[in-house]
Amino acid sequence: MSSPINVTVTGAAGRMGKRLIALVHESSRLRLAGATEAKGHPALGKDAGDVAGCGSLGVALTDDPVQALAASDVVIDFTAPEATLHHLAQAVQLKRAMVIGTTGLSPDAMDQLRRHAESIPCVQAPNMSVGITVLLQIIGKVAQALGNDYDLEIIDAHHNKKKDAPSGTALKLAEVLAAAKDWDLQDAGVYARHGLIGERTKNEIGIQTVRAGDIVGDHTVLYAGPGERIEITHRAHNRDPFAHGALRAAEWVVNQPPGLYGMADVLGLSR
Repeated sequence: MSSPINVTVTGAAGRMGKRLIALVHESSRLRLAGATEAKGHPALGKDAGDVAGCGSLGVALTDDPVQALAASDVVIDFTAPEATLHHLAQAVQLKRAMVIGTTGLSPDAMDQLRRHAESIPCVQAPNMSVGITVLLQIIGKVAQALGNDYDLEIIDAHHNKKKDAPSGTALKLAEVLAAAKDWDLQDAGVYARHGLIGERTKNEIGIQTVRAGDIVGDHTVLYAGPGERIEITHRAHNRDPFAHGALRAAEWVVNQPPGLYGMADVLGLSR
């Protein structure tokens, strides 16, 4: 049996970080080698497994990513854009693979990510779930098959603590629909409607945002045509689909050459 892959989890005391640590602990193919948090976080120095609720793992939370990454093969990052870019630069310095699930990355941040990925293998996706990855493969084909008589809408629902809107997943869904219709999303995307706005145009994609309660993540693509509509919905019941997808990406990316990859690459759907 081959040696397990050593993993560092950044943002280890957050909701996603704790779930990632618990699932790494359950895996026979992965081993937690490092866990980081921001300077001043009250969990620093505590055992990462105790913080995650899965029992002591002998890995203390640290605010020194370089120390954590040095012991790892791959780092998994679900933090915030600025922190992610900082961790990415350190991964490049140490030649470590990376999996990034952080959302809200600006165009400039994505440009930096692409440049860094010339030096290390990196999987980046706004949504790591297998279900969403498969959904992204089909929604454009549905839009093309239905033709111009069907209006396209996206409904994005998340918990009330989510900071970015629309979600990265909703934007990715919109990008796929726009590409399938040969539209520029900058022109076609409609993010709010209020007042006397007139009739809906044909060449637009409505992207509506809901932020309420503890909704983990619901995304609906709506195709509304004459006398009928089709709704394709993905609902995350908890954070496990994102965590499982990230761990699957971590296992895959350590064996890849430098480059920027997506979850479709991980699942073999981009061939």
